[in-house]
Amino acid sequence: MSKRGWVLFAAMSLIWGIPYLMIKVAVEEVSVPVLVFARTAIGAAVLLPLALRSTELSALRRHWLPLVAFASIEMIIPWGLLSDAERHLSSSMTGLLIAASPIAAVLIALATGDRERLGLKRWSGLFLGLAGVALLAAPELEGGAPWPIVEVLLTAVCYATAPLIAARRLQDLSSLTVSSFSLGLASLVYAPPAILTWPDQMPSGQVLAALAGLALICTALAFVVFFALIQEVGPARALVFTYINPAVAVLAGVLLLDEELTLTVVLSFALILGGSVLATASQPKSADPSAAAADTDRARDAEPEPCTTPNG
Repeated sequence: MSKRGWVLFAAMSLIWGIPYLMIKVAVEEVSVPVLVFARTAIGAAVLLPLALRSTELSALRRHWLPLVAFASIEMIIPWGLLSDAERHLSSSMTGLLIAASPIAAVLIALATGDRERLGLKRWSGLFLGLAGVALLAAPELEGGAPWPIVEVLLTAVCYATAPLIAARRLQDLSSLTVSSFSLGLASLVYAPPAILTWPDQMPSGQVLAALAGLALICTALAFVVFFALIQEVGPARALVFTYINPAVAVLAGVLLLDEELTLTVVLSFALILGGSVLATASQPKSADPSAAAADTDRARDAEPEPCTTPNG
């Protein structure tokens, strides 16, 4: 990988590892609708002018229904759930639970009729990842506060589902167009509840900085850098940084918010990360040409060009 590729890779590892920290700071003083509205409205204001330069407006009209579905499952629903969950959970725990998205993606593929045999390695990865999630979530569930855990796991399911819509129904649109118009739609949805729950007084400078960071760095800049990384190293290698994001989330929470780094967190991180790597590992190439062609077709359907926010 080139020097530019490594710089972009490092930037994405950081940029999509810190949203959990910023969300945790912001929800202390502003409502969930205000937080999500600020993030999506500012992000859309930055990215929409870039997307409008393209000639895809007619394609947008043809694909409005899957675009609405994508925006709902990738941003509108999960960003609300995630922000509400962090009113009760630490940012590091949230980041680790979201790291189970690849596990959810494999399970969703199986549930929707994927006929590819997983093999021992990928089944082992599924069980390891789920064990890590159970280990991390068990104390909260035993303490009688299951809903925040459920919210984060539902967010992980949304993040695993949205790429299927992008791959199957939005292939005619660029990643920038899908992302920017999804942000615009999300901001419109959250505008009314944000107005109704607008804070009575100006939030602290720390919260304003967190909101600005979420919108400008973790959303607008993140997409620009992400697209540049895809162009530099290709879509498959570009997504490797998602395995580093959980570690960044944990370190940010521990160092900046004084969250506790327990043995449970460390073990859960190892299980979820290891399970995700194994569960999403490529299958060995078949010697049979017809089988290999079938494998290629399945892979093309299951692995879209990344145009989603895998984290945060």
